[in-house]
Amino acid sequence: MNITLIFFLGFIVSLVGVIPPGLLNMTAAKISLKEGANRGMFFSIGACVVVLIQTFIAVIFARFLTQRPDVVDVLQRVALVLFILLSVYFFFIAKGDGDVESTDAPDIRSKKSRFFQGMLMSALNMFPIPFQAYMSVTLASFGWLTFEQSDILSYVFGAATGSFVMLYMYMFFFDKIQSQRFKSQKNMNRLIGTITAVVALATLFQVIKDSL
Repeated sequence: MNITLIFFLGFIVSLVGVIPPGLLNMTAAKISLKEGANRGMFFSIGACVVVLIQTFIAVIFARFLTQRPDVVDVLQRVALVLFILLSVYFFFIAKGDGDVESTDAPDIRSKKSRFFQGMLMSALNMFPIPFQAYMSVTLASFGWLTFEQSDILSYVFGAATGSFVMLYMYMFFFDKIQSQRFKSQKNMNRLIGTITAVVALATLFQVIKDSL
C-alpha cells in the first residue's frame, strides 16, 4: 500500500488507543494547565518518543507472528474472547458511580525534566506493545500492512504522531474533559466498551474469513 495510507493507519490506531483517559493524557493536560502549553508539549514529545520505540518493537514482533499462521489463529481467537469479555464488562458490570480521578503532576519546572518524565511514564506503560502487535497482525491479515522497511517506518511514525495528537487534544480541551460529562465513570466505561466492541467485531470478521 501507499506509505501515506499506512502512516494514517498507524495514526488512527494509535489515536483510538489513547482516547480513554489515562495517566499519560491526563498528566499532559494538567502540566499544560498549570505550567503552560510548552511544558505540556515537552512532556508529550518525551512520551511519544517511547511510543515510537514501543510500536517498532510491536511491529517487529507482529512480523514474526505472521510467519506462524497457527500461532496467529490461536491469538486471534483468544483476543476475540478477551475483547468480548472486556466489552461486556465495561457495558454491564463496571461500576458507573464516582468520577474519573486525574493524577496531579509533580511540580517539575524544567522543560528537560518534563521531557524525561514523559519518557519515563510512557516506558512504564507497556500496553502499547501487545496492542500494536495485535493491530499490526490484524492489518496485515487484511492486506493493509506489509512488513517492508518503508511500511514499518511509516506505520511507526504514524502511531507516534497519533499519540501526540491525542495528548495535544487533551491539553487543548482539558477544561471540557474536567466537566461532569467527561468525568462520569459511566461515560468512560461506555467509551472503552465501544472501542473494545469495535475491535472484537473486526477480529470476529477476520476469524470467520480465515475459517472459510
